Amino acid sequence: MHFESPIKRRKSRQIMVGNVPVGGDAPISVQSMTNTETTDVAATVDQIQRIQNAGADIVRVSVPSLEAAESFGKIREQVTVPLVADIHFDYRIALRVADLGVDCLRINPGNIGREKRIQAVIEKAKEKNIPIRIGVNAGSLEKDIQKKYGEPTPAALVESAMRHVDFLDRFDFPDFKVSVKASDVFMAVEAYRQLATKIDQPLHLGITEAGGLRSGTVKSAVGLGALLMDGIGDTLRISLAADPVEEVKVGWDLLKSLKLRSKGINFIACPSCSRQNFDVIKTMNELEQRLEDITTPMDVAVIGCVVNGPGEAKEADIGLAGGQPNLIYVDGEANSKLKNDSLVDNLERMIRNKADAKAKAEKDIIAKV
Repeated sequence: MHFESPIKRRKSRQIMVGNVPVGGDAPISVQSMTNTETTDVAATVDQIQRIQNAGADIVRVSVPSLEAAESFGKIREQVTVPLVADIHFDYRIALRVADLGVDCLRINPGNIGREKRIQAVIEKAKEKNIPIRIGVNAGSLEKDIQKKYGEPTPAALVESAMRHVDFLDRFDFPDFKVSVKASDVFMAVEAYRQLATKIDQPLHLGITEAGGLRSGTVKSAVGLGALLMDGIGDTLRISLAADPVEEVKVGWDLLKSLKLRSKGINFIACPSCSRQNFDVIKTMNELEQRLEDITTPMDVAVIGCVVNGPGEAKEADIGLAGGQPNLIYVDGEANSKLKNDSLVDNLERMIRNKADAKAKAEKDIIAKV
């Protein structure tokens, strides 16, 4: 199961969000957003660190007031991950967080106010080498665009985005990325497809207000999966009414499923049936919980019976095929037999040993280069 993704990605201009490249030939980055009160510095720092530990490349923080901007500065001092400040209406907030070390400004030029205020933000961004994200949302389109189209449509989202793009172009500011989000999957996908043909800047993907953990994951996987398979998208956020850590996990699972990025264990597991020779579901639940800390990319197969078990197990770095007895395969070769009473403990030990060996081999290769 080791092969490169056949997806040919859209060519885009590369920008830097802190030390994370977005666009060009950079890996598709995974983002999430805090949901704590930004003025609660300790709680926000704690959540950012949990999000980062889950694998987020970039974290966004809402900064709705000048008081929150001061708190943002304290947060910036305590975390290492690149931070995006989400700002609406008050241009002074953007100017302040720019001085406090923000790595990207998420704004809508249309709701910042008079042109001089927008120009001030752009000039500050130029001065500090801070990129901007234009964030268009179907739920907050400009009044004249709403009137023109009657309701949110893909064309309406794109027109709003291009209005903001033209504004940044007018001030000779090319270092930006754009999102055109909607909660409707079809609307969002079509808007992104249209926008992808009009600009060469990076695109930030998302299905906004997608829903809870299960339904939001499904909507996001359908919409973002369709775009990613088209080669569209340079960074993404899975928007869930759930712990932000879950957004990161889903984002990574989505990218791993399309072979666009590798991190941690890619589990191949059967849904189980009466043929199973061990409790597949219980085994998988325990393994996922125990092995969340592993970041080394590897495939692990957990198959309950001899029908598909050996075939899947042989294709993985480590594979378990249920039988009488259960067989463990390592790198395609039968390695050992495991009893059910110590199955998870022994399998965890073997997976950790394999992950350590792969990580060491990777370091040795890098050292030689």
